[in-house]
Amino acid sequence: MRKSQTVVLFVATLVAGTLAGFFLTYAYTIMPGLDTVDDRTFVAAFQGLERMFGSFDYGMNWPVLVGFFGGPVLAFVAIILNRRRPIVWWLVGALVLSIATVVVTLTFNVPLNNALTAAGDPDAIDVTQVRADFREDWWRTWNLVRSVTSFFAFGCLAWALVLRSRSS
Repeated sequence: MRKSQTVVLFVATLVAGTLAGFFLTYAYTIMPGLDTVDDRTFVAAFQGLERMFGSFDYGMNWPVLVGFFGGPVLAFVAIILNRRRPIVWWLVGALVLSIATVVVTLTFNVPLNNALTAAGDPDAIDVTQVRADFREDWWRTWNLVRSVTSFFAFGCLAWALVLRSRSS
C-alpha cells in the first residue's frame, strides 16, 4: 500500500504542476504575445489554439483532457489512499483548489473560447467585433485565477509529497 500511496501522490503532483505551468504560460507568454498582433491574426491564432486543445466539435486532445480532469481525480484518490496520514489535509486543499480550477475554466474561459471559435472564418467575419466580444480582459482575469488555483494545488501536493517522504 505504501508504494501506491507514493506513486499516486507523485503522479498527482506532476499533473498539477503541468496544468499550472500550462495556464501560467497563457498568462505570461501567449496572451501578451497575442496583444502585439492585429485583430484578424488574434482571432485566427486563438481559433487555431482552441482546435489543437480540443473541443467536442473537433475531437478531444486526450493529454489535455487527462491533465485537466486528472488533477482532481488523482487528488481524490490520494486522499483515499492517505486518509489516515497527517498529509490528508494538504491533499484536501489540493482537491478543493483543483476543483476550483475546473469550475473557473468551464464557467468563464471555455464559453469565451467557444464563442470565439464559433465566430467563423476570420476572412469572412468582422474580426474587430469578434475580438471585442471575446472580452480579453475578462478571459485574462479568469485565466489568472485558474493559474493561481492550479499553482497552489500543485504546491499543496508537492508539500504533501515532502511530508510523506519525511514520515516514511
